[in-house]
Amino acid sequence: MFALSTAWNAARFEDGAKIAEEIQKLGFRNLELNFSLSAGMVKDIERYALSCGMAITSLHNYCPTPEEFSRNDAMPDCFSLSSIDDDERRKAVDYTKRTISTAKMLKSRAVVLHSGRVEIEDKTRQLIALYNKGLGKNSLYIDMLEGFMRERKLKSPAYFSQILKSFEELSSYAIEHGIILGIENRFYYREIPSFEEFGVIFERFKNKNLAYWHDVGHAFIHEKLGFMPACALLENYGKYLCGMHVHNIKDLADHQALTFGDFDLAQLKPYVKPDTIIVLEIHKQAQAEDIKKSVAYLEEILHA
Repeated sequence: MFALSTAWNAARFEDGAKIAEEIQKLGFRNLELNFSLSAGMVKDIERYALSCGMAITSLHNYCPTPEEFSRNDAMPDCFSLSSIDDDERRKAVDYTKRTISTAKMLKSRAVVLHSGRVEIEDKTRQLIALYNKGLGKNSLYIDMLEGFMRERKLKSPAYFSQILKSFEELSSYAIEHGIILGIENRFYYREIPSFEEFGVIFERFKNKNLAYWHDVGHAFIHEKLGFMPACALLENYGKYLCGMHVHNIKDLADHQALTFGDFDLAQLKPYVKPDTIIVLEIHKQAQAEDIKKSVAYLEEILHA
C-alpha cells in the first residue's frame, strides 16, 4: 500500500488532524510526515492516525520543525549535517535525533535525510534553464556543467568528512531506536551525496542501518542534465534501497502528479521489493482527483 506525503496538503492547514483526514478520505491508510509540521501538528496527526488505523511509514527530517524556524521557512537542511561550523552541525545532529525519536514514538520505519551540501554556488537551475531552451549540447552549457562538477569535486572533501562524522553518531542512535535512515539523492548538484559519494557511504556503513532513499524526480533531472547516466543510482545502489519518493517530472519540474510528466514509471518496477516504502511526494498544485489517478496508475504499473 502506498503512502502520501503531507507535502501535498500541509500548507493548507494548521490542524494536523485535518491534514491526515484529507489524506485518509482519498483512500490512503499510510502517510509520510514532511518537514513543515510543528510539534503540535505531529501530535494531532498521531491522535488522528491512531483513531482510524492509519500508519505513518516515514518522517522527513526535520520533523517536527525546529523551533528557530516558522513552518513557512522550514527546510530539511536549515541546519546542515555536513557543515564545517561545528555549532551548526551539532544542531543538525540533535534535531535529527529528535526526528528519529519521533519516528519511534509514531511506530514509523524510516527517517529520510538530506545530507547537507558543499558550500559553492549552485548552478543546477541555470543548467535546467539552458536545457529547456534546447541548449543542452551547446558549448556554454557543457562548459558550465563541467566547471561546476570540477569545482564540487575540488571543494567537497571537507564537507563530506563532516557528513561521515554526523552519520557515525546518527547511525548508532537510530539503531538503538530501531529506525532506518534513508539517505536521499538530491535535487541540487552541490548537495551531498553525489553519485560517487553514495558508494563511499554504503561501504563505510556496510551492514548498518543506513539505506538508500530514491527520489525519482531528482534522479531523472540529474540524468537529463548530464551529471550521471540513466538509471545509474538504482542500478548501483538499488540493493540498499529502503524507500522511494515517487512523482513525475515535466520540463524538468518535479513533484508532479504521476499521470503528468516525462518519466516512464515502469523503470522502477525491477527495483521495488515487497518491503520498499513507496511514498507519493506530489506537491500542492495537484488536485485530489490527480492523486487518485496517480495511485491507480502506479498500481497498474507495479502490479502488471
